[in-house]
Amino acid sequence: MNPWRGSGGKEVKTAAISELKAKLSEHIARVKRGEEVLVTERGKPVARIVPVSPGTGEDDRIRDLVRRGVIRAGKGRLRRALSKLPVCSVPEGVVLKVVDEERQDRR
Repeated sequence: MNPWRGSGGKEVKTAAISELKAKLSEHIARVKRGEEVLVTERGKPVARIVPVSPGTGEDDRIRDLVRRGVIRAGKGRLRRALSKLPVCSVPEGVVLKVVDEERQDRR
């Protein structure tokens, strides 16, 4: 009997690394169907292959950075605050000139 349970308490298919290498396509097909695969090495779990959730991507990377304390989550008021700032007009070429001068100062 398989003692491993995945999210939702469902039993998880386990696969040794050697089996996973030999039957990768079969295991990926399981994951595509929504199942989880627990990868083991010498009987001990070392990794879990799970289906990608619809929200996986940029949002997940940001949540991970927040979780690790690398960044802080915003409060959602930035666009409103930015829209209240005055718009300034800079003549063409001025910004490029200033950036070039800054770069020269660092050399």
